Amino acid sequence: MQHLVTVVQRLSQARSLDAITSIVRRAARELTDADGATFVLRDQDLCYYADEDAISPLWKGQRFPMSACISGWAMLNRQSVIIEDIYADSRIPHDAYRPTFVKSLVMMPIRTMEPIGAIGAYWASRHKATPEEVSLLQALADSTSVAMEACSVFENLEKRVAERTEELNRRTAELEVLNRELEAFSYSVAHDLRAPLITIDGFAEVLKETVGASLDEAALEHLAHIQGGVARMQRLIEDLLGLSKIVRAPMQKSVVDLSAIATEIAQRLRASSPGRAGEFTIAQNLTANGDAGLIRIVLENLLSNAWKFTSKREHAHIEMDTVHGAEGDTVFRVKDNGAGFDPRYATKLFGPFQRCHTQSDFPGTGIGLATVQRIVHRHGGKIWVEAQVDRGASFFFTLPG
Repeated sequence: MQHLVTVVQRLSQARSLDAITSIVRRAARELTDADGATFVLRDQDLCYYADEDAISPLWKGQRFPMSACISGWAMLNRQSVIIEDIYADSRIPHDAYRPTFVKSLVMMPIRTMEPIGAIGAYWASRHKATPEEVSLLQALADSTSVAMEACSVFENLEKRVAERTEELNRRTAELEVLNRELEAFSYSVAHDLRAPLITIDGFAEVLKETVGASLDEAALEHLAHIQGGVARMQRLIEDLLGLSKIVRAPMQKSVVDLSAIATEIAQRLRASSPGRAGEFTIAQNLTANGDAGLIRIVLENLLSNAWKFTSKREHAHIEMDTVHGAEGDTVFRVKDNGAGFDPRYATKLFGPFQRCHTQSDFPGTGIGLATVQRIVHRHGGKIWVEAQVDRGASFFFTLPG
């Protein structure tokens, strides 16, 4: 029984039919103290003697009709065969056994319902198999059935994984080609757009320098609008190129100190508007695992937006801290007391060119939050916003710990 337990353990770890065959042919002989053992597989209407362990050769590698051999009888009748004298049993093809040493045998089907093979044990002298030997062989056949089914499942899974991997590799290669084409297209379009913008801006500047003194206030204002539009278009082109780079840029992950980056950005924003009354409150020890450069872009956009949309407040208050998420994870929050917006547009805000305020009230290209969302998603995080008109906004995002 201890030997059987060891064999069952080995069968549970087998991952190929060859491994199962090697284990079973030896175990069948050792468990029954037989002089030979064979492992037979059903091959449609044939019995395939896949392997053997015996004192002299039997039928390894040969195929016989199911109706012409005792292993076929055991499978067709779905029951074990115990024969003390093979020459006294009409089910035995005597001519096939005469060249062999076999005098007695036990043949056990593998799986009672719809047998898929059989295990045979042979003796060189007349031997009536004991109930214990039959039970051990039956237990081996049952374990073999389970191992073969598990092996089939494992092989199917390996095949599916290989197919999926091949498909994934193919699609990845196609995506890389498309990305390269998209990058080339983006730069080509950006170049084609920049050229006329430079021309427009150049001629507007020439007009200002040559005839500016003779133009009235309305004409000068028109020139300023032209140059302002050119500047916004150039910023938009740069932002779109930046967005396309962020989507494809490789990431170098490390532990990032968000508190330090946010503090640096807040100091720079205050320095850019020395006359403004504003307060930044940055929580300490905020860290995450990610690409430091990309996370800096996230904080740059969120804090700059908060600074921009609180510009009409007598005293701006912007804070960055963490809150506990619904799933127990850490959620970073950037909160302000600025203009806010209609919460019905919260989900649209992360799309390119989506804005909730006019250009005259709060200038911008509408690319920043789209960039932020793509960076957060690339890190495997989520981002969302809560806001009310004239009551500020709170942006929430998650990053790997």
